Amino acid sequence: MHKRTIMIDLDGVLDDYSKYDENNIPEIKKGAKEFIKKLHSTGKYELVLFTTRSPKLSLNWLVENKIDKYFKDVTNVKYPAYIYLDDRAIQFKGNYENALDEIEKFKVYWQP
Repeated sequence: MHKRTIMIDLDGVLDDYSKYDENNIPEIKKGAKEFIKKLHSTGKYELVLFTTRSPKLSLNWLVENKIDKYFKDVTNVKYPAYIYLDDRAIQFKGNYENALDEIEKFKVYWQP
């Protein structure tokens, strides 16, 4: 069975991100561990952690939170994927005017 790749962003998706600190990754977000386990347990997907952070720091964070075994890789390279799960994303739906409007109104969910 072919598994589809899901690229999952770290900051703001899996952790309680509010500001960047290159030496520290915030605590795991409530419900993230359960979400990752459920997604992996479907057997349909390969999970890849996508982050601009240090791969070593990110992998250590996955290990500390006991979710490393659910991820195939940690990368800052955009793989061809079925889905990109990110807190800073806008889905392009074929209309540039709507896309421009969404860009102008965009606000990350965790910002006041």
